[in-house]
Amino acid sequence: MPRGREKSGRFRRVFVKTPGGRTVTHYRQQKPKKQPCAICRKPLAGVPRETASVMANLPKSSKRPERPYGGVLCSSCMRIQIQTKARGSA
Repeated sequence: MPRGREKSGRFRRVFVKTPGGRTVTHYRQQKPKKQPCAICRKPLAGVPRETASVMANLPKSSKRPERPYGGVLCSSCMRIQIQTKARGSA
C-alpha cells in the first residue's frame, strides 16, 4: 500500500524488475516542465529540466545559455529585442 505522499501527483511511478523476478513500484520525484520564453512562451533550449536540489549543484554555465537574456528569452526573441534596443525605440 503506498504512503499518502506517494498517492499525490508529486511522484511518478517507476516499475522496477528485481533480481528475484518480482516487479516493484518505486516512486521518483517528477522533473519540472521546460522553462518557457518570457515573450513567446516557446520552451527554452539549453536550460536543463532538473529539480531544485540538482540545479543548485550545477555550475552557472550549465544552468542557462551564455548569451544576453540567456535562460529568459529564446534566441529569436532575443535577436528582436537586441535589434529594437539598438534602433533606440525601446
